[in-house]
This record gives sequence, C-alpha cells and structure tokens, in this order.
Amino acid sequence: MPPVPFLPFLAGPMRAGGNLARASKMSVLKRQRERQKAEKAARKREERTRETPEPERDSEADPTRDELEGYGIVFDRSSEDER
Repeated sequence: MPPVPFLPFLAGPMRAGGNLARASKMSVLKRQRERQKAEKAARKREERTRETPEPERDSEADPTRDELEGYGIVFDRSSEDER
C-alpha cells in the first residue's frame, strides 16, 4: 500500500486525538449541566427558606407556664418530677 499524503483538511477526524476534542467538549457540557442543576437546587432551597416564616407566638395562643403563674395559677412541682 502506498504511503498516504498528509492532507490538513482530513487530519482532524482521522488522527488519534480527534476524539479527544469531542470528549473534552462533552465533559465541559456535562460540568455545565451539573453546575446549572446545583444552582437550581440552591435557588429552590433559598426560596423554601424565604417562604417558610418563623412561627410567631400569637397572643391568643395557649399561655406559657410563666404567664399562668403570673395570673396566680400555681403548679405542683412534684408532678414535674414524676414525668
């Protein structure tokens, strides 16, 4: 078989490193997709924390032990020891 002359326009896909360019581009795209997915998850986490307000205590809610004691209701301390 006669030697094949070097033709620059054919060298790209035919050379051994031709697939490396495609593989590196694929890995770049993969990293880009992974980064976008991570950013989206971070945005969703941030949104959830903004949407969920911290529970505030209503004045109409059940009174605390201190408030009840302030009204003169005394608790038996021995009942706490039994728990």
